[in-house]
Amino acid sequence: MSGLATLVTGGAGFIGSHLVDALLAAGRPVIVVDRGDRGFANLAAHRGDPRLSIVDADVADDALGDRLGPLLAGFEGVDAVVHLAAQVAVQRSIDDPIGDAEVNLVGSLRIVELARSLGARLVFASTAAVYGVSMALPVVEEDAGWPPSPYGIHKLAAEMHLRVAARVHALSAVTLRLFNVYGPRQDPRSPYAGVIARFVERALAGEALEIFGDGRQTRDFIHVHDVAQALLAACERGPRDGTPINVGGGQEIAVSELAERVIAACGSVSEVVMRPPRIGEVRRSRASIERMIVHLGVRPEIDLDHGLAETAAWIAGGAEASDPGGLASR
Repeated sequence: MSGLATLVTGGAGFIGSHLVDALLAAGRPVIVVDRGDRGFANLAAHRGDPRLSIVDADVADDALGDRLGPLLAGFEGVDAVVHLAAQVAVQRSIDDPIGDAEVNLVGSLRIVELARSLGARLVFASTAAVYGVSMALPVVEEDAGWPPSPYGIHKLAAEMHLRVAARVHALSAVTLRLFNVYGPRQDPRSPYAGVIARFVERALAGEALEIFGDGRQTRDFIHVHDVAQALLAACERGPRDGTPINVGGGQEIAVSELAERVIAACGSVSEVVMRPPRIGEVRRSRASIERMIVHLGVRPEIDLDHGLAETAAWIAGGAEASDPGGLASR
């Protein structure tokens, strides 16, 4: 179809599919690039929509540009590339740092080059893991440095390459550092699932909720809807030089309090069980979201209790992890 498209890597995933929803609702044609490891069920609602094209491909594939060529010929161009595809498991990055680098660093560099070749704005999804163990709260963007895992190191290195490309090649780019994202479509059975998804699944089953440590460690949670709005806004506005922007709720909550609120949201009788602390775990986390508000014009809208109830309803309803009807083009 004609017109300018937005290209989303990882667009069939948890966050990516919500962004696709927002882009299509805004009337923007979308090209999704995703390996489809967990299928394309998250995009099933858009089956048959001529504005959505899906390519089953890996961002680390050096032939990705060639594979996209015939598809891109049907558009007037690509106005923005949103890079969400990533290896997100910290422990896996520790066990296999080379594999993590291939996806999170080399794969990101390929997307930088793809955006350059397309003359498109690049929105790069980074992570709060670039901060490591920060003692000052709220965490401001200047605090990044010395991440404690290969995952955080490679994400921060990709950010640096992005800023170099913006300066040297005039690539229009912005980095969004995502904090703890939760909401519908986050698979609680995945080993990479967030704490809320795991807590909700266990609470619905009446099983004990496990907390590692004393429960007073805090996290900053943001609903996936609000993240999608930030990504959508970043396609059109904000810094052009790769400047990082925190995307979080701007509030911290103790994990023990979170567990009790999950139990209440699920109407559960689950108990909370304390386990030994995990080595290297961040003690407290709360994002400064001033840049998000000022540069993107986005504020968190979904409060935690509403988001927990919504997430519980989605998990209770079950979710298909297959590709219904073969959405992807191979």
